[in-house]
Amino acid sequence: MTSITKSAALLILLSATLVGCADKSLLSPAAEAVTTPSPQATTKAAEPTPISTPTPKPTTKPIATPKQTVVPSATPHPTTVPSPAASAKPATDATKTKPIAGDKTPYSWYYMKKKTGQVPDFPKETKSYTADQKAVWVGTGKKVYLTIDAGGPLIEVDLMLKSLKENGVKANFFISGNNIKSNPDYLKRVVADGHFVANHTMTHKDFNELSDDQIRKEITDFEALYKKITGKEVEKYFRFPYGHYNMHNLSLVSSMGYTSVFWSTAMRDWEPRENGAEDPYNDIMNNLHDGNVILMHQGSLENMQALARICKEIKKKGYEFALVNDLQPKK
Repeated sequence: MTSITKSAALLILLSATLVGCADKSLLSPAAEAVTTPSPQATTKAAEPTPISTPTPKPTTKPIATPKQTVVPSATPHPTTVPSPAASAKPATDATKTKPIAGDKTPYSWYYMKKKTGQVPDFPKETKSYTADQKAVWVGTGKKVYLTIDAGGPLIEVDLMLKSLKENGVKANFFISGNNIKSNPDYLKRVVADGHFVANHTMTHKDFNELSDDQIRKEITDFEALYKKITGKEVEKYFRFPYGHYNMHNLSLVSSMGYTSVFWSTAMRDWEPRENGAEDPYNDIMNNLHDGNVILMHQGSLENMQALARICKEIKKKGYEFALVNDLQPKK
C-alpha cells in the first residue's frame, strides 16, 4: 500500500470514530430526560391528588378506599350508609320531623303563672312542635293530673300511698329504673294500688348530654325492667329528667311511640321548704286551674306531709283526679 493510500485509510477510520462518539453523547442525555424524570413527575402528581381530591383514591388504592369511604360517612352522613341501621334511622327520623339548624338547641321546660284559676302561658317552643312530636302539658275541664316524679330519694312511701288511698286519688308516677331496680317492692305497691306508672329513663340522666343510642338504651332498659317485675308492658308515656330536652330528642322519643309529659304547676321541692308543708300546699292551690298537670317530687318531705291535705282541697274545688293517658297531644 502506498503512503497516499495509508493516509487516506487512517483519515476515513478517524472520521468514523468521531461520528460514533457524537451520536452516543447526544442520545444518552435525551434518553435520561424522558425515562428518568417521568416516574418522578408521575409520583409527584399522584401524591398530592388524594389529599386535595378524594376522587383519585379508588384508582390509586382500590382496597383502602372503600374502608375510608364507609367509616367517615357513617357519622356525618348516616343516611347514605345502609349498614349501620341504628345510626341511620334516628338521623333520618330527625331530618323528616325537624330538618332545621339548631334542632339540638337545649330547652328547659317552664311556664308563666297567671292568677289562680287561669291556665298559665307556656314556652314559645311549643308552637313549633310538629304533629309527630308528641307532647302534653295541660288538659281541659275540671280535671287535675297529679304526677309524682321518683327519680331521687324514695322517702315516706307509706305516708304517700296512705294519703292517696284514703282520698281515693290515682296518681301518675314517673319512676327512674335505678329506683325500681333497687326497690322492686316500691313499684309493685304502686301498681297494686292502681296508680299509673310511666317511663322516666333508667338512670335519670340529662338527655341533652346523651347520644341517640344512649337515649334509646335509657328507655328500653326501663321497659325491660318494668316488664320483668310487673309482667306487663309499660304504657308509652315519658318524662324528660329535669325537664331538659331539645327538638331532636323530642322527635326521637316520639318515634319510639312515647308521648312526653311536661307540666303546668311545679315548685322548688328538691330543696327544703322554708314554711314546711304549707309551701307545697300554697304553691299548688294558688295555681290550680282546669287541666292542671301538677309535678311534685317524692324526695320532698314537705310534699309527702302536705299530700293528703292537697288531695282533699282539690276535690273540694270540684276537680277530678285523672291519669295522663287520657291527655292527647295537640295537633
